[in-house]
Amino acid sequence: MRADAEIIVDDQNLCGEGPLWDERERALYWTDITGSRFFRYLWDEQRREVLSDGFQVGGFCRQRDGGFVVTNNQGIWLWRPGGQPVLIASEADGEECVMNDCAADPEGRVYSGSWHLDENGESAPSFLFRVDTDGSVHVADEGIRFSNGLAFSPEAGALYFADTVARCIYHYDWRRSDGALSNRRIFARIDRSEGIPDGLAVDAEGFVWCAHWFGGCVTRYGPDGKRERRIDLPASQTSSLAFGGPDLNEIYVTSAARSNALVLAPEGYDPARILVGGPLYRFRCGIQGRLKFQSRISHRSGVTP
Repeated sequence: MRADAEIIVDDQNLCGEGPLWDERERALYWTDITGSRFFRYLWDEQRREVLSDGFQVGGFCRQRDGGFVVTNNQGIWLWRPGGQPVLIASEADGEECVMNDCAADPEGRVYSGSWHLDENGESAPSFLFRVDTDGSVHVADEGIRFSNGLAFSPEAGALYFADTVARCIYHYDWRRSDGALSNRRIFARIDRSEGIPDGLAVDAEGFVWCAHWFGGCVTRYGPDGKRERRIDLPASQTSSLAFGGPDLNEIYVTSAARSNALVLAPEGYDPARILVGGPLYRFRCGIQGRLKFQSRISHRSGVTP
């Protein structure tokens, strides 16, 4: 089915990503990773603000104290827009923190994965990291090819995690007491003809949503891993999604105007003949969302760059 999607903002984001709804502010945050800009859309006023220009925000979690945990190509940070970012870690357990998306668990820890990709589509070993609330960073899993979206199930017993190069979404068992992950298995596979898995979200019914880069769509999977629906959007590089609005019944989808990772594209994919992306979209489909968990990371041994 095709979404009746409206464009909320069109700043021609080079790599729009990471939409996150803040119910306290009734606002949606998102980032342009490649453009190094960070945005907020005020729902009541129907206007967007540029909160930062020049600091790369890859993934981000809202801190319970109102700031952010940020993940990017240089590492993991604590940051408040308008202030100086504080580096938590550029490496952990001897592994380089070249980070992509991130997500907080119910206890305030943060999970984020690294990525490496060359022009031939080959990826050096990447890792899934866990940031504990004291600011220490640890390798949570290895054998990852290209880390991407993460999302927790409503009852928080499971973590879903997209590996872009492996073209699959993993399911982990999650332990509340220490944040340990176990029993990784494939939850869903994405055929090359439908692009590659990017950002994830989970709705109030426990269904998993995935944005398909190169696929121009978002898909919804039941807890058993079976696809329940596909919703097509105007832009081929749909990058991530989040539920928002005061009733959490709106779906916001980011997109990217700059073609990237073309070596992973479907056969015959030609960005010159289609709308690649750039706008922030919104649509409704009668499904209730849920809020993302907030992080609670303290400053341990960071240094201000």
